[in-house]
Amino acid sequence: MSNVFCVRADFGTYTKYFVDGGYVAIGWIPDTNLSSVTTRNELFPLYKAAYPQDTSNIVIGQQVGQIARFLLEMKAGDYVITPAADTEWLHYGMLAADLSYFYAAVGDGCPYRHRRRVEWDKDRLRRGDLSVPFQNTIRSSLTVFAVSQHDEFFAAIGQGKLVSTPQTAAYDARRVVLDQVLQLDDKEFEVLIKHLLTALGFEGSEATGKTGDGGVDATGELNVANLAKVKVFVQAKRYKHGTKISANTVKLLRQAIPFGGQGAFITTADFQHAAHEVAIESGFPRIGLLNGRQLVDLLVEHWDDIPQEFRERLGLKPGLVRI
Repeated sequence: MSNVFCVRADFGTYTKYFVDGGYVAIGWIPDTNLSSVTTRNELFPLYKAAYPQDTSNIVIGQQVGQIARFLLEMKAGDYVITPAADTEWLHYGMLAADLSYFYAAVGDGCPYRHRRRVEWDKDRLRRGDLSVPFQNTIRSSLTVFAVSQHDEFFAAIGQGKLVSTPQTAAYDARRVVLDQVLQLDDKEFEVLIKHLLTALGFEGSEATGKTGDGGVDATGELNVANLAKVKVFVQAKRYKHGTKISANTVKLLRQAIPFGGQGAFITTADFQHAAHEVAIESGFPRIGLLNGRQLVDLLVEHWDDIPQEFRERLGLKPGLVRI
């Protein structure tokens, strides 16, 4: 079975070199060719010699673990992902069978000398199209790590034959949850979104929409552990299954966002391709798009933060299975 790994390029700084050069790379222990290394334990003395200032066994173990993952765990035929510099896109490709590892001379613009050949796909994945758990995985602070959402990745790149547990039409858990959400009335939906925003870290979340408009406009200040704050203007709309929100609808929200703010559009449906382009168009406030399936992901993640009366109103039990 093919595995999936992510190898960062210093927050996208060297992504272009990775893709143009047909490789992924890491920069630890830069002055030593690691082609003869066959076990993880061999890396410890090499790492300690290169970084004598690192005395923490925890730090050393984490760094050596990433190097070992790159050298020894990633195999030909596995897939690798690297985020683009703008963070909205993910490049992906397959690790090549030939020349599994090579030690490069610095000179192509990327200073990382330990490299693995990759056959990059001409297409990319839009991060915002992926599930919330997948997006959370990609946000890992590690440079080299395994991606656990294999099946979602293979389905997204059109490699359904690699999916280990083929999906059947018998039961769609997300669809069941969305059906329950769509049974809420306008006011109930407004309040549910407000509670979800609070669970996500919004302070002063305020519903400003009008009952009867089929959704809610809300504002709130996203506070990330008191390290950063940003004012977010949220629009949430309930639409039936199969609906795709247009670029013009997203533009209307953009017009209501003042300088320095950002937007978020939450829906029970989905978005047209052009709507995604508008949401990240250069020179305008960024708008995060959250479709119905991602809304369900967030409900799963923050189910315990939703008031009991709403959990009962939705008729769902932990795991978001219908009672």
